[in-house]
Amino acid sequence: MSRFAPIVLTLLLGACAGVQTPLSPVGDQASALHSLFMLMMFVCGGVYLVVLTGIIWSVLAARARRRQDAKNGSDKVLSRGLYTAAAVIVAGLTVLIVGSFIADRALIAARDDDAMLVRVTGHQWWWRIEYRDPASRRWIETANELHLPLGRTARIELDSGDVIHSFWVPNVAGKIDMIPGRRNIVDLTPRRVGWFRGQCAEFCGAQHAHMAFDVKVEAPAEFDAWLARQDNPVAAAAPDMPRGMAVFQGVCGSCHNVRGTSAMGRAGPDLTHFASRRSIAAGTLPMTRGGIQGWLAQPQALKPGTSMPTVPLAPSDADAVATYLETLR
Repeated sequence: MSRFAPIVLTLLLGACAGVQTPLSPVGDQASALHSLFMLMMFVCGGVYLVVLTGIIWSVLAARARRRQDAKNGSDKVLSRGLYTAAAVIVAGLTVLIVGSFIADRALIAARDDDAMLVRVTGHQWWWRIEYRDPASRRWIETANELHLPLGRTARIELDSGDVIHSFWVPNVAGKIDMIPGRRNIVDLTPRRVGWFRGQCAEFCGAQHAHMAFDVKVEAPAEFDAWLARQDNPVAAAAPDMPRGMAVFQGVCGSCHNVRGTSAMGRAGPDLTHFASRRSIAAGTLPMTRGGIQGWLAQPQALKPGTSMPTVPLAPSDADAVATYLETLR
């Protein structure tokens, strides 16, 4: 068993960092919750040790009493131990109450009245994401990928289009439910650039595990440039691409929107800049040519129950659509 101890310890330590863990906070809100979590672990761990010590002492004291005919004052010792344990528990609970209050104040202090507004709507099983353009005040829609400017607060307005979902980016902030007909709000203030992973944290159906999204924290200038690109409609199709564009608009345009074309559907994700994202179908597949073709050919096999039907396309038409989708950047 001792031979496996280093391996087990390495695996446990490896779980404390990464792109989806609350133990490696990169945002003000996540840092406040992480501090409260560590305080709770310290206090509860101390109480746990006190309780275990009391149990062991009680067992040993009971054995000692059985060996003696007369009482030797151990009852008084036991009483003192119980009083001490009660005092430790009360002190621990007091510390937790104070720590919870401090964490709550820290979350409120992280709010910003000038925060950038972002709407996130959960669907089975993908994410509709809309940014409020600070200049034009218009909403710019994307899907399944959340971009955040470093050091700026983003106010995320959460809603659901069907069942209860839960928005959670553990590295950046705590989780909050998305309830149909009710708008909840969470603020995110990231302090480190990089890619992180968000996840639905409320069981919402058969493909709950495949309802993820990528989060990119980037420098403010890079974010502004990215948002400006997202606001642009797609460029005209290249001369060798009219077939793919025509097939897409005829077959897919009733469900998907591509700004600048006749595809104006709202049932599925906005695909205006589809190929600029890291993944397909809310984290189900990587953004590759093979991933696009696989998703077009067998969406129900890759993500059973998804709203996207299996569309019977001739191989040449499917290849043309995949080629066209690769140009949507």
